[in-house]
Amino acid sequence: MGVGAHWRAAGRPTVTARRAEWRTGSSRRQICWERVLRRSYSSLWGASFGFLFLLGVCFIYLPDPSASPPEEDRVTLLIWNHPFGQYRELPDCWELFQIDRCTLTDDEREYPNADAVIIHHREIATRRVDLPPEPRPRAQKWIWLNYESPSHTPRLWLLEGVFNLTMSYRTDSDIFLPYGYLVPRERADTGLQSRFTHQLRGPSHSDFRRPRLVAWVVSNWSESQARVSLYYELQKFIRIDVFGSAGRTLAKGCDNVVQLLRRYFFYLALENSLHTDYITEKLWNAVLAGAVPVVLGPPRKSYERFLPPEAFIHVDDFATVQELSRYLLMLRNNPARLRRHLDWRGRYSVHLPVFWGEHFCTACKAVRKSRDRTDGVKDLALWFHS
Repeated sequence: MGVGAHWRAAGRPTVTARRAEWRTGSSRRQICWERVLRRSYSSLWGASFGFLFLLGVCFIYLPDPSASPPEEDRVTLLIWNHPFGQYRELPDCWELFQIDRCTLTDDEREYPNADAVIIHHREIATRRVDLPPEPRPRAQKWIWLNYESPSHTPRLWLLEGVFNLTMSYRTDSDIFLPYGYLVPRERADTGLQSRFTHQLRGPSHSDFRRPRLVAWVVSNWSESQARVSLYYELQKFIRIDVFGSAGRTLAKGCDNVVQLLRRYFFYLALENSLHTDYITEKLWNAVLAGAVPVVLGPPRKSYERFLPPEAFIHVDDFATVQELSRYLLMLRNNPARLRRHLDWRGRYSVHLPVFWGEHFCTACKAVRKSRDRTDGVKDLALWFHS
């Protein structure tokens, strides 16, 4: 049982040559040629007929490329409430993400015409926003949107049987979009991926000469958190530079965090609570910066869904905090061993979904694929807390 477990308690065919017939004289050669020609004409005519028939079918049945998509293929998605009350201009799903036939709106007057309504949990749970009126329009779907951990998702039990689809960071959500994911280098230079991916580079000489050892950026500090307990123990053995509410001031924004972490060998990517699949931007900030993430969160197998096994260091891999600290110190002084944690990077780019535009467009696409589904989500609270 590792360190994290301790706190978590908290062919085609061949043709036979008929050479004998070619040696028996001109009459037999003539017969043979006649047979070949008849077969060739027959085959050529048949192939031509087949091609023309298929071409005709295509002209009859394929849609006109210049025509608009059928109205029944279009989806209108109503954004009932902007997450955390922060208004953002709604995106053009085709222009940004190549998701077609999707119309986004936040105009409540479109409620009767919406194919689906996406509802962010926090505002409903705190009663700052009411649920849409009942009865809902026929076949309309309600989508539960939430990217907070169960520990920060209150009053979930009040929403049993309300929604038709779920959207979150959990891999078993009806609509799954994580905080980030890797894209193989050969796919990262085309289409959408080229606009919203960040190319990773393999290790260079400077990566083994970084001036500082470990950094931690934390904005939500609570003595009851497992990550705070880990920090208290780990800082007994190694120096940890802390930024955020309980440390040095750090300007807001991912770019500033990534820039900071480029000076460090390791980054403590510690989640504020330990739940299934809850892996946030903390991990991806470290990956972008080329700092090896030391993670505390769900089990190692969850992280391995998103990263190669050697791309991170899980606290569960060590029996004690002291063993973890010794390993980090050893890596700093052993470039060959450290390289094992960095060599994978040259094969990938990182895609970071655009909050919240990409989420809305992804949900819209999912609605079109699930038009026939009308059942509700049962045991929402039990599922999310599992």
